Amino acid sequence: MMQAQLIPSTLDEETARAEVYGLLAALYYSAPSAQLHQNLRVAVTEAPAAGALLEGSWGELVAAARDQSLAGIVQEYDALFGGVGKPELYLFGSHYLSGFLNEKPLAALRTDIAALGLARDETMPETEDHVAYLCEVMRYLIAGDDVAVANLTRQREFFARHLQPWLPMMCEAIMQHPTARFYRSLAAFTQAFISVEAQGFDMLA
Repeated sequence: MMQAQLIPSTLDEETARAEVYGLLAALYYSAPSAQLHQNLRVAVTEAPAAGALLEGSWGELVAAARDQSLAGIVQEYDALFGGVGKPELYLFGSHYLSGFLNEKPLAALRTDIAALGLARDETMPETEDHVAYLCEVMRYLIAGDDVAVANLTRQREFFARHLQPWLPMMCEAIMQHPTARFYRSLAAFTQAFISVEAQGFDMLA
């Protein structure tokens, strides 16, 4: 997973969007590494322009990283999303769209991913509808070199089909969980970011 620079004020808009998707992928795939945790703790929280839509939720996420030890965040991740058998919270789209894992939404996603010329890394144990995988696809569609695939039209289509219908439900489930702390802040930031993305794509329609 990527090591985010976490300094949005120095990045152009498209690079910043790709960085955010990469950061979300890293934090939902596993608990942060020591380096990523440290990067979050020292990240800039003041937006370059007053009234920035993500400033509040971003500041809360950075504050949560500063307030909680790395060991505490690792323990929280394992308690919420890990463990043997059924986890406390699911990070898979099929669960929120159909109530079950490995259902029709995953099959449709695999078809669309193949159409983009992408394939799942065989070393990855999770299915493609894991939120981290989807965020990585979005990062590629923003920052990839192949303009036939990495363009706004493909971003909008993939986002509308495979993230927008269920990601807000996942964020709400995390935020309402009584033991979520760092990941409650991450879910709130994710929800705010997804809302901004949806508004941006609506303007392109």
